[in-house]
This record gives sequence, structure tokens and C-alpha cells, in this order.
Amino acid sequence: MTVGEARKPELDTSDPIVQEQIDAPTNDRPSLPRIIAVANQKGGVGKTTTTINLGAALAELGYRTLLVDLDPQANTTTGLGLDPRTLEASMYDVILRDVPIDDIVEPAEVKNLFIGPSSLDLAGAEIELVPAFSRERKLRQALESVDGQYDYVLIDCPPSLGLITVNAMAAAREVLVPIQCEYYALEGLGQLLRNVELVRKNLNPDLHLSTILLVMFDARTKLSAQVASEVRQHFGAKVCRQVVPRSVRLSEAPSYGQPITVFDSMSRGAIAYREIAKEVAGGPA
Repeated sequence: MTVGEARKPELDTSDPIVQEQIDAPTNDRPSLPRIIAVANQKGGVGKTTTTINLGAALAELGYRTLLVDLDPQANTTTGLGLDPRTLEASMYDVILRDVPIDDIVEPAEVKNLFIGPSSLDLAGAEIELVPAFSRERKLRQALESVDGQYDYVLIDCPPSLGLITVNAMAAAREVLVPIQCEYYALEGLGQLLRNVELVRKNLNPDLHLSTILLVMFDARTKLSAQVASEVRQHFGAKVCRQVVPRSVRLSEAPSYGQPITVFDSMSRGAIAYREIAKEVAGGPA
């Protein structure tokens, strides 16, 4: 490669552990209930945007949907209009204090949509979990108490691969990975897939990568098309056909405490997430 020549974004699939997750079969319409961890160790790639708006679109289809906010930044919580500072209890209390998750769940503005809110206390949970008994299964045990109450549980993971994310993967059956359509998007994806496979082998044999979602897609750039092509080449049917366009309205919606389907119902972002919800659900409800 010469100086000034653009490099093509590439995913390293030489690791057989990574390849196992890529080759795992995809179920076109899995049975309900479904627990999905929305994960990517990179920050700013659309995990929270996807959790909120996919959840709202699934709720709009008639599915009872619970969003679990495990990110200490609490962006999913504030993105649905809740103030973490005024809550009596949060997911921190569920995981560290064994408070029943039913006690902290709040209804959202959208019918059928509920949230288990986060708080800044979760920032210290990684350290507090270290000596805890069955520390990797705290969330799984909490969700077992509401089994059957929700059709979908979407877990917004923090941008790291620590104990909180391991808790999410130990509780989930599926992993959904939002991938930003930019050059460094594929960096770290191999490590994420290795961790998924490690959790599957050691903690949760049902866990698998089910969905890849291309976000912040800019049709005007060659790079977006290159990233999309590379991802589709490796992951095939696991990649949603619908992409999420780069959109100012999507960025604005959280500041109003609303999902895009409420904030601007006919925007490109709202239309995209409605189509994605249909794909994830395997067809209309």
C-alpha cells in the first residue's frame, strides 16, 4: 500500500473461536420470550440508540418489551425521559442488593415498553461484584423472576467487556452487535466474539450471536458501503437487511426523552427501526 492510499476495512477471522460464532446457525423466527444483549466494546457505536428505538418499535408491534440499562452513564434511562438521580432504586440494587427487578421497572411513554433503569452507582459495581457469590449470574437470576412477563428483554451493555457485560451475556440467549459504518468499526469485534464464545462455553450454552446491525450508514460515502460489504461477506444472514442511516433526528430524540418513533414518527430513523424490528421478530407480530 502506498502513502495516501485508502485501506479497506477488514475483519480478522483467522481465530477459530471467532469463526465458531460466525458459523453458528441463525433461527429466522426464534420462540418467545427472547433475551438479547446489545453489545459492542467500542463506545459511541449506537448501542443505546438501538436499544431504545428497537425496543420502542417492537413495543409498537405489540410485543411487551423490557429494556435493561446496565450502562452507568444511564443513557437508555434518560433517553426514555427518566432522571436517574430521582429514582429510589435501579439495576444496581437488583444486581448488588438482590432487589426484585419488578420493584424497579418503570413504564415508558410507549405502550408495551418498560425499563429497568440504571444509575451512576453501577460505575462501582464491577469492583463490588468481584467477591460476590455467583457474581456472573446475578442478572440471570433477577430475570428468572419475570420470565414470561415480557416477550423481549433488550439489555444495553456498557462499552467494556467486564463483569457487568458478562452478566448480560450470561442472562441473554442472543447477542445483537451494532456496527458503525466507519473505518475502525471492525476493530475489537473479534475480541467481542471471542468473549461471546467463552461465555457460551463456560456460563451460558444457549448464547449465540444472532444479529449484526449496521448503523450510522452514510450512503454518500464509499467507506460506508465498504464496511457494509465486509460485514455482510462474513456474517451473511445475521446482518439485518435494513441499515440505520446517519440522522440528526435520531441524535436529537434522546434530549427530549423519547424514542425516534415518538419524537419524529415519519423520519428516516423511525422508518428504519420499524423495519429492523420486523426483521428481528422474523416478520409481523
